[in-house]
Amino acid sequence: MPDLQQFFSGQSVSLSCAEDGQTADGWIVKRTKGTLSETCGASGSDFGVFKDSSCVLDLLSSYTGVYWCETSAGQRSDHINITVNQKEDRAFILEIPALPVVKGSNFTLHCRHKDGSIRAAYFYRNSHIIGDGVKSQKAIIHRVQRSDEGSYWCSTDTSGSSPHSYLRVREPPLPQPSSYPMTASTSSADGANHTASSPSPSVSLVHLLCHLLVICPYCVCSILLASICCNRSSGNQAAVSIETTQLGEPGDVAADVTTEHEF
Repeated sequence: MPDLQQFFSGQSVSLSCAEDGQTADGWIVKRTKGTLSETCGASGSDFGVFKDSSCVLDLLSSYTGVYWCETSAGQRSDHINITVNQKEDRAFILEIPALPVVKGSNFTLHCRHKDGSIRAAYFYRNSHIIGDGVKSQKAIIHRVQRSDEGSYWCSTDTSGSSPHSYLRVREPPLPQPSSYPMTASTSSADGANHTASSPSPSVSLVHLLCHLLVICPYCVCSILLASICCNRSSGNQAAVSIETTQLGEPGDVAADVTTEHEF
């Protein structure tokens, strides 16, 4: 669908159904006519020509109405309101988004003359003038909010006003969190995934080796200290040598013991 609501009679417009910028297969363009709905290019309908996955319209004033895309299962897209303006009736159309505008985004309004040019004009929403009350080539609505919904049109001093069109605002899509943090959070909260919250066998083996490397020197030192105590009690000179070596004197036999203890 084109993201415009107003056109001049005689313009050619192509309506198509797209998803993420790509043509969506299995969707057809439909519109309301009174209380009934019509399918583009259907037999017995004067509503457009279906060509290359698009509905081509040579716009007439009778094409003013509500349009949407639909599947055979009845699934529908957002609808758009199209207003076809007779050039002899009104000299201007308002260029305004047809699809709902995302909350927090910006959009721009233009007032286009029937000769194709964009003219300086006053822009209105719900009977209130937009901006500082002077004519401008465009009106930019920044960080649109729900309060910006309403009926919009443009007007000049000499050539009248455009038809009115209604702007809709929708909430932005919810952000999609990454799957890994979500899985980890769920696992720790409800305990359902014990494997995800438990260390792997390889990690456990590394931890065991680290503990052994830390504990073994202390075990060796303990055995050596016990031996030293026994020698001291028997009057062996080695005990004095050990104390001296701990202060950093080289050449003593017990220096090897001191080095191993510090390691």
